[in-house]
Amino acid sequence: HDAIFLGSVGDPAVADHVSLWGLLIPIRRNFRQYVNLRPIRLFQGVDSPLRDATVDLVVVRENVEGEYSEIGGRMNRGFPEEMAVQEAVFTRVGVTRVLDYAFTLAQTRRRHVTSATKSNGIVHTLPFWDELVNERAPAYPDVWWDQEHIDALCAKLVLDPGRFDVIVTDNLFGDILTDL
Repeated sequence: HDAIFLGSVGDPAVADHVSLWGLLIPIRRNFRQYVNLRPIRLFQGVDSPLRDATVDLVVVRENVEGEYSEIGGRMNRGFPEEMAVQEAVFTRVGVTRVLDYAFTLAQTRRRHVTSATKSNGIVHTLPFWDELVNERAPAYPDVWWDQEHIDALCAKLVLDPGRFDVIVTDNLFGDILTDL
């Protein structure tokens, strides 16, 4: 099959990390599902705090890299010097393929891509993401694009969701943004 349609996952009796790392992450990685596509729209007749707004956008979330890597670990458990390290991984292949997907999708919609990062605060990975957007965007001259820091984007998305068409972002920010 070309796609997997997966509904809600979770049970109060199962710890969240178990369903994520025991089910969702293996599905994403084993089937190489590098795009997590999240269409967002309001349905007529469904009450919403945004009922008077135009909401019709798509979040293209990178699905297998970023902060959801398995690189890291815990040391000195239970001692005062206990520590935990979790590394984010961004590859040129991983970022460019999700960017290309988002730009191609925008060509079928309103031709606008917003790239969401936090490159003013994350010193290595997210400036790398921004550089790759700048490299890939010229291949899509018919698509207008901009970039936003994720914190400002959250506010703008609530205040004026109609200005957005396709938002492309990393795994963690896409997770949070689509919950918003």
